[in-house]
Amino acid sequence: MPMPVDELHAHLADAFPGAEIAIDDLAGDGDHYRARIVSEAFRGLPRVRQHQLVYAALKGKMGGELHALAVETSTPEA
Repeated sequence: MPMPVDELHAHLADAFPGAEIAIDDLAGDGDHYRARIVSEAFRGLPRVRQHQLVYAALKGKMGGELHALAVETSTPEA
């Protein structure tokens, strides 16, 4: 069963309070998403570590309820 976009958003919002989060359903099937997350939590971290934090926020749902997630992370502009 695919992960609903609101559930995906809730996981990310819990992990990154105050973040700007935008989610797009890439294939219209509820199974392939792109998430853009702008958060202070990423400041000073290499991109790979930022993405690891995002996947950790999904609590093991990648590859199960969530088949594909393209991740774009950044920090707020000063």
